[in-house]
Formats: sequence, structure tokens, C-alpha cells
Amino acid sequence: MRYPLDALDVRILDLLQRDATLPIADIAERVASSKTVVWRRIQKLLDAGVIRGRVAVLDHRKVGLGVMVIAHVKMARHGRDVLPRFIEAVQLFPQVIECHTLMGDVDFLLKIMVESVEDYEQFFWQKLSKIDGVQEISSSISMSQTVYTTRLPLRPLRD
Repeated sequence: MRYPLDALDVRILDLLQRDATLPIADIAERVASSKTVVWRRIQKLLDAGVIRGRVAVLDHRKVGLGVMVIAHVKMARHGRDVLPRFIEAVQLFPQVIECHTLMGDVDFLLKIMVESVEDYEQFFWQKLSKIDGVQEISSSISMSQTVYTTRLPLRPLRD
């Protein structure tokens, strides 16, 4: 369900998306509001789940994860319990940093981070391909990441 954001919420969220470590006083100054109002707004956004967390965004290469794999997974069956079991299984793998359920010819898109192609090959054969119900996996190795952001394209609401 969509949370009703006003223009002040959008400005606060835009600043937090750029730098979640900004002090409340700085945010208040930039949005021309009081510290109390900004603090309360942020608390409401946290309570409503609009802000899901505040994390450090790491450079995957600098922590030794030089290979990003995009894997398309096709399931053999689509029973009521098959898809949820696949999701539960991939949630246990720290290499899987995103899992999307898709419509169309492919059932899932996975974003996987590993140190090397050899590590992916091992992950592929020992873990991913052994999940019950997996029929086919098509893997693509990213040559370079040309666009990356965690910022959502918020815009002020129109009255």
C-alpha cells in the first residue's frame, strides 16, 4: 500500500537517500523546517516502513567480490509450494543479493556476487542447481556496472 507522501517527506527522503548519516539539524536547515518536525517525520516514515533501514553501501570490488552474475531461473513446476520453497532456499545463500519473481518465460532473476568465476561455478553446481524444482538456469556475467544507485526517483507530489 502506498504511503501518502507530501512535499516535505519527499525532500527529507531525497536527502536521506543521498546520505543517511546527515544530522537532523542539517536536514531541517536544508528543507527549511524545524528539527522537531523533521525528527517526527523521519520517525513516522520509519514506523510506516517507508524507510526500511539505514545501511553502509559497500564497493563490491574493494571487499573482494569482483564478479556479479545475473541468473535467470526457470522452474520445472509451478505448484503452490514450489515457488515459496525456492525463495526460502535462495534467502539462505549470502551470495544472492537480490531475487525477483518474474512474469514470462523465466520465473526468477537473481543477482549474485562472488569473488571469481570459479566461485560462481562452485555455487552454481553445489547450491543453486540443487534446489528442488529448478529446471534451467541461464547465467550472465556482468562485464561492468555502468549505472548503480540505491536512490528511488522521488518527485514532489502534484496537488
